[in-house]
Amino acid sequence: MSKNLKFKSARAAKDMSQKEVAEVVNVTRQTINAIESGDYNPSIRLCIAICKALNKTLDQIFWEDDINDK
Repeated sequence: MSKNLKFKSARAAKDMSQKEVAEVVNVTRQTINAIESGDYNPSIRLCIAICKALNKTLDQIFWEDDINDK
């Protein structure tokens, strides 16, 4: 998996720490870090919760523009 820079950027734009996002979506900070690092593939339920917390769509955070860019 590749790093999720869109997630990290959206989180930073909302001025939220990994811990703050984790608390809102009810997971650990380590889980948020693993998603951003590309080490963890979140469930669709968690993806939706993250998007709601950051006021973004699934496409804006989790859609890969080009699968070959991995």
